[in-house]
Amino acid sequence: MANPIEQFKIKPIIDLQVGGIDVSFTNSAFMMVSAVVVATAFLTLSVRSRSLIPGRWQSMAELFYEFIANMLKDNVGSEGRKYFPFVFSLFIFVLFGNILGLLPIPVVGFTYTSHIIVTFAMAAVVFIGVTVIGFARHGLHFLRMFFPHGAPLATAVVLIPIEVISYLSRPLSLSVRLFANMTAGHIILKILGGFVVTLGGMYILPGILPFAFLGAVTLLEIGIALLQAYVFTILTCIYLHDAIHMH
Repeated sequence: MANPIEQFKIKPIIDLQVGGIDVSFTNSAFMMVSAVVVATAFLTLSVRSRSLIPGRWQSMAELFYEFIANMLKDNVGSEGRKYFPFVFSLFIFVLFGNILGLLPIPVVGFTYTSHIIVTFAMAAVVFIGVTVIGFARHGLHFLRMFFPHGAPLATAVVLIPIEVISYLSRPLSLSVRLFANMTAGHIILKILGGFVVTLGGMYILPGILPFAFLGAVTLLEIGIALLQAYVFTILTCIYLHDAIHMH
């Protein structure tokens, strides 16, 4: 049975060295570029006709648009409208990364959302951006976020450290949640796939059960891919709400 961890290994496709630094174009970079290209092509071609009665693809593109627009409106309010391009791009990038990573693409197939460095980079951008927005809108008054309004002054010694630690842990929790779910799901799929090959290669009937289970888990992973893109995006909206409106 193939090593289920092998699928997470970053492999160079084009070896590049610049000043002694390895800047090779890897399978991870290839899938990121592929996700951007596929998402751009999907959204561009879907709405090109701009039909009054949308077709199947246009309906799907409009569904994504309205879904994120409503999410921002419900969680941030009208002031969150200006951040729609960023939040929508973030959702699409995570979603297509999750979905494309499920495809059995030889050699270059890779799920970049299963690497903590990628998910942490996205979470760090969200965290820094939200913090900058908070200070830009409220100045030093933004620090009041770490001490809830109306709380007794005597509790500041306890509440402020808790709130600061909770705030600083946001990029870690946001990134680990996505990374852990994608990694665990792909390991399970790889192990079940190995069972199908091993048992099916020797005996047809014993291979049917793990194959059926593999199909069910694959459908579950598709649902998790959608759910994790949603969770990553809605938490971003909640953080934006805190920066704009505070507690």
